[in-house]
Amino acid sequence: MIVSKFLVAAATISLSATAFAAGTHGGGHGHGAAIGEPGKASEVSRTITVEMYDNYYEPESITVSPGETVRFMVENKGNLVHEFNIGTPEMHEGHQEEMMMMVEHGVIQGGKLNHDMMEMDMGNGQSMKHDDPNSVLLEPGQSQEVIWKFSDNSNIEFACNVPGHYQAGMYGDVKVQ
Repeated sequence: MIVSKFLVAAATISLSATAFAAGTHGGGHGHGAAIGEPGKASEVSRTITVEMYDNYYEPESITVSPGETVRFMVENKGNLVHEFNIGTPEMHEGHQEEMMMMVEHGVIQGGKLNHDMMEMDMGNGQSMKHDDPNSVLLEPGQSQEVIWKFSDNSNIEFACNVPGHYQAGMYGDVKVQ
């Protein structure tokens, strides 16, 4: 009996830690200790402008220091909807499935977002709002900022997880030095 309770407790803790590190659309797909945390504007050390074009970023890579808080001014200069998302390759892979659902349900429509559909309940308390602190989803011509405090994880990248964009090369390395 004690062993059973221990196993249930261990499984619960394990799942909670996994959910915190990986996140979901409704609960933050990516802000966890593995990559850092939402930053405070008062702690920003510098601002980096990131321009999103159709399937590439300018710049293609960035270098940050462990613990550094950076303001990203993200601008969509392409003709399609694009995302700027800070995460690990594994996080991006999982998030791409969620983004596919956004296309399948008509939230992402090429160069346009159906904002009403973003409120749709995906089940399990998740929505398609795309309001996580490590990510922005922008229509052509839009801009928004992301303020992020980086951890010392050296396996971080920024990526667009709109279906096919990551596979076409729309990602960049975050070098933590």
